[in-house]
Amino acid sequence: MKKIGKKSILVIDGNNVGFDDIIAVARDGMKVKISGNREFVRRMEKTRQILMESLRRNIPVYGVTTGYGKSCGRRMSMSAALTNGENIFRFHGCGTGDPIGIEETRAAMLCRIICLARGYSGVSVALLRQMADFLNCGITPVVPCEGSVGASGDLTPMSYIGACLAGEREVFYREERMPADKAIKKAGLKSYKYLPKEPLSMVNGTTTMTGIAAVDVERAGRILDAAVYATALSVHALKGNAHHYHPVLSEAKPFPGQTLVAARIARLLSAKVAASKLEDDALETLQDPYSLRCAPQVLGVLADGLAWIKKWVETEANSSNDNPLFDPASGAVLMGGNFYGGHIAFAMDGLKAALASVADMCDRQVMLLVDPHLNRGLPGDLVRTFSGEDGLRHGFKAMSISSSALAAEALKGTMPAASFSRSTESHNQDKVSMGTIAARDAERICTLTERVLAIHLLAAVQACDIRGNVQVRPFLARACEKIRLVSAPVVEDRPLDADIEDMCAAIRYSDFFTGLENGRK
Repeated sequence: MKKIGKKSILVIDGNNVGFDDIIAVARDGMKVKISGNREFVRRMEKTRQILMESLRRNIPVYGVTTGYGKSCGRRMSMSAALTNGENIFRFHGCGTGDPIGIEETRAAMLCRIICLARGYSGVSVALLRQMADFLNCGITPVVPCEGSVGASGDLTPMSYIGACLAGEREVFYREERMPADKAIKKAGLKSYKYLPKEPLSMVNGTTTMTGIAAVDVERAGRILDAAVYATALSVHALKGNAHHYHPVLSEAKPFPGQTLVAARIARLLSAKVAASKLEDDALETLQDPYSLRCAPQVLGVLADGLAWIKKWVETEANSSNDNPLFDPASGAVLMGGNFYGGHIAFAMDGLKAALASVADMCDRQVMLLVDPHLNRGLPGDLVRTFSGEDGLRHGFKAMSISSSALAAEALKGTMPAASFSRSTESHNQDKVSMGTIAARDAERICTLTERVLAIHLLAAVQACDIRGNVQVRPFLARACEKIRLVSAPVVEDRPLDADIEDMCAAIRYSDFFTGLENGRK
């Protein structure tokens, strides 16, 4: 079995799961095992016994012997409760829109396992094993992206996952979309038979938004890395000033993210010759434009934001965000609001703003690179010309237009989703988080920013090629070599849409934007 990091398998035993392990399962396919540890199993069984004892004693348990939401005044007998639970999957089967990505759905499934494994929900270990089997076999439910207000959590999207475990709805399996029962049979599994409360526990929580958010955060970290490289390449191509990244500037304004970014840019700009030989000496170039000079301050916001956003996402993933919960110590049935996704909403709204600011900064650097009035001697639109040639070329003219459009759309998407809470479900859900919408917004802005960065990197490398002396900066020279494996220089005008998408894939999945600084090739 392939090892991912230091592990080849993630054991779920009720303890915290690290952020990197969530990503390893969601993206890299790390296997998941539900622990057989006696203490873990005992804790799971104890709250299951509390639930069943409550039913026997005719104690109302929300969503088990009552209706859902505003309908909680309705009561059911124990015999009805034993068979009625899966109905929640049916009436919540009203999702719309394209399916959530496979990585995001896998992250959501793992987050639900983690939540239920905390031992407060009254569910069986068998339910956790069914979800683990789905992950390990590569069966991914088809989950429409629209329809969640983020409280009572992700009811509608999670209903699709819950239904698939029982052999209903559709899944992706072996690169095909097929009925869930067909995939279950092909994988050698069996459809799950739900016990009381388990259907409610599958849907009542924050795990769809958290799964999407986890993938967003991982992507945002890679975007930050790529933006550092794109900026350093642009500084070189524009004969910019390396002293803008002097460590004393960060000592004077000691935000950790700013300090880190400035140090990385300075390292990338380290050269075999004096910096003065690489910088423009015109009087008006004493200070570079803000998109270059303030890059540590702009990117530092994303770096510092990710530090707390990642912690919040990890905390949410390791929470028991179900309702109701059972106190293992006292046996009390506790009905509360842990399904409310306010922390994820706030974190993703913040991430959106930081990412869009990066997209805007990168777009402004593209503008500096292509404008012959600003690019310090480079040809307009980075058109490469050779003596004796005839004809008119346009180089990166349209690429700069696309970059501007992408950045504008990213900026437009920064409206805080949490500000649009609205009362729903007969005013029972009268204050909702909109956390899932915020996470989806952040996902979209990740995509837009990756595309701006792809154009930025291609333009910066083109400019460095034209400038012609990047070899004196070894880290940047190595970066140019790597980027040229993805996209060839633009000599004759050609469509560049495939180059953009290939560069996006390199940003999202390769490690050379971090590895080169550390001497890895």
